Amino acid sequence: MFRSLHTHNYRLFAAGQVVSNTGSWMQRVAQDWLVLNLSHNSGTALGIVTALQFVPTLALGLWGGVVADRYDKRRLLMGTQLCAGLTALTLGVLDLTGAVQIWHVFVLAAALGLVTVVDNPTRQSFAVEMVGRADVGNAVSLNSAIFNSARIVGPAVAGLLISTVGTGQVFLINGASYLAVISSLALMRESELHKARPLPRASGQLREGLAYVRSRRDLMLPLLLVFVVATLGLNFQITIALMAKSTFHTGAESYGLLSTAIAVGSLGGALVSSRRSVRPRLRLLLGAAFAFGLLETTSALMPTYLLFAIVLMPTGLAALLFTTAANSSMQIGAGPRMRGRVMALYLLAFMGGAPFGSFFIGWLAQATSPRASIALGGLASMGAAVVLGLALARREGITVEPRPSPLPHLHLLIPDESSLAHPAPFRLPRQW
Repeated sequence: MFRSLHTHNYRLFAAGQVVSNTGSWMQRVAQDWLVLNLSHNSGTALGIVTALQFVPTLALGLWGGVVADRYDKRRLLMGTQLCAGLTALTLGVLDLTGAVQIWHVFVLAAALGLVTVVDNPTRQSFAVEMVGRADVGNAVSLNSAIFNSARIVGPAVAGLLISTVGTGQVFLINGASYLAVISSLALMRESELHKARPLPRASGQLREGLAYVRSRRDLMLPLLLVFVVATLGLNFQITIALMAKSTFHTGAESYGLLSTAIAVGSLGGALVSSRRSVRPRLRLLLGAAFAFGLLETTSALMPTYLLFAIVLMPTGLAALLFTTAANSSMQIGAGPRMRGRVMALYLLAFMGGAPFGSFFIGWLAQATSPRASIALGGLASMGAAVVLGLALARREGITVEPRPSPLPHLHLLIPDESSLAHPAPFRLPRQW
């Protein structure tokens, strides 16, 4: 389960990620709460902030993959992490001085989105350089486990800090947490990295990446499924904040606990995934997507805060089984020279629909109810799994036919009187 931790460079990276991801989750909760306070509980404003973080990925995400293939990934990550930390510190200073306005949050969210254009495909494709191709699936799963361990601690701590000292201190803590990642990258043994040969500058490299993925059915199906599930189903950042404040009329602490409930299930899903040593099969992707959609729809029907929180745990587990399987499938399936561009396409599918999905889900929650927006996401995820599963079965010529088995019967071996070495079979009548 933890075999990637035997690698020195990955141990450093994992330690830095624990600190930084905890700070990032603290900021997500604090930012959502700040937006709700500044906008008088507007679901639309919350959707806009989330969308602004993903618009740059939609517009420039594929170029980020080209950059990841062209340059040293470790040095790129040091630069992107420094820039992300500066955006958090800026928001913290504005909040603490009382000068913060809703447009400040919008601008800084968009700035962070520009940083992630390069950071995300670089970080995703850097996993294989740390541990090698054989353990990349395990490293991806452990990254998810670290991410969701921080997701358990971060929101809960953020809820307590928001109630006691306010949101500004949370932003400053997150800004400082990026130093852990930068330090871990600086301390790595460069000679032990499994570096891919840098891609030389040439025209048509973006089109080359698109053509490569389009020609691979084993890469296209995860992309399509991830796009639908991530765009409409994985909008918990918006929906559970509105459920906590508008439906169940609770405070920041309760919102943080709901995020923690999802993270507990997600951590379980990541640890289960880390035990796999082979490339995930497509049927696992389809099954996990359907299970996630079913559980998300069920959570929308829960009448009380406690029941809602309980159902969020298996929902998080199914979501992580799906996303980890999709991520591993893309990384293992891509060639070394194409990995940055393939992961950029994966992240475009995962995050590129968020500007539309988060805005639509936020608007729907405000126009109808948060329950309706959650249910829609679950139904869309189930529908995508069914439609793509049927399309795959038809393309591969898979059919379901009844194959009745024979009636059960009993054989008695009765010894022959002449020789026990040659028993004669005797079948009982069917009515026996």
